[in-house]
Amino acid sequence: MRHARARPATAAFTLVELLVVIAVIGILISLLLPAVQAAREAARRMQCTSNLKQLSLAILNYESTHRVLPAAGIIDSPTSLFESRTGKMFSWAVLILPQLDQAALHDRFDFDVTVLQQPSDPQAEFPASMLCPSDQALGRYLVDAELTAGKRFAKCNYAAYVGPFHTDNQNEFPGAIVGNGQKLSAITDGTSSTLMLAEIRARAHQQDQRGAWALPWTGASLLAFDMHHKPNATTPYEPYAYTFGLAQRPNTQGPTPDMIYNCVDQAGAQLDRMPCATWGPGRYFFLSASPRGFHPGGVNVAFVDGHVAFLPDDVNEIAMAYLVSANDTHVIDRNSIPGL
Repeated sequence: MRHARARPATAAFTLVELLVVIAVIGILISLLLPAVQAAREAARRMQCTSNLKQLSLAILNYESTHRVLPAAGIIDSPTSLFESRTGKMFSWAVLILPQLDQAALHDRFDFDVTVLQQPSDPQAEFPASMLCPSDQALGRYLVDAELTAGKRFAKCNYAAYVGPFHTDNQNEFPGAIVGNGQKLSAITDGTSSTLMLAEIRARAHQQDQRGAWALPWTGASLLAFDMHHKPNATTPYEPYAYTFGLAQRPNTQGPTPDMIYNCVDQAGAQLDRMPCATWGPGRYFFLSASPRGFHPGGVNVAFVDGHVAFLPDDVNEIAMAYLVSANDTHVIDRNSIPGL
């Protein structure tokens, strides 16, 4: 009896061929991954700029209602200095919550007591429009036994510029959001040429105040550029050559650290590319902080007129000082700065 000849089995991959296929797939993934990451970052940056637009429009709507821009903070100022740890200590961000469609959260604040004494803890909430998805601020809190009386303060990613000098000098050398608030007419350099808001980063360390949106503190909800005023200058504000190279440009790593009330982890802050130092008599006396973000090359910012732009890390510091200052009589052509 004749038997049918068996058909040859389909040839299988050899080990070498399998390794070649795996290598090709790995190469393709390595080529595609940067494109995917770039697309994700573009989406995150778009959301971040959208948030800045919402915040700036909320501030303008607040001004339309109250005929004044929101105060940098509700504090007591017995002198011309902005004493950020006095009074009720509600930040500008708390004041504009109704204009951000956050009226319910605004109503939870008890304005008869300080922000450190809120019974329902509204300051521990995370308003969505104040979170940049490029950062990991959601779920991060400021908690300090002395500074916050043990209260939790949620951290977010946007702060207001109060002036080109120091945070406590804002009433003398004002930016857009200052003191007890100011009229739009006080911004004599023009609403399209005056910086109002910028991105900031929030560290995971619970004693680091940066990003605590409900507090009118440096790096928490307020920024200042640390470009000193020239002595005996005839204009309201004029950059002082003595401080050139020391100001707080975007994402600065030095030589001027962010000045906060309790920098308990300087080494960790440096590793996080967020250098800080502790403010206090006999140590560092200035209060200023840099805008910060994870977008390559700079940070997103908003101007008083509501337009959003990208401020590069290497922006000319004199130009930036004039952009932050609201009444220096030097109007910077923002078209001369790439991204603005």
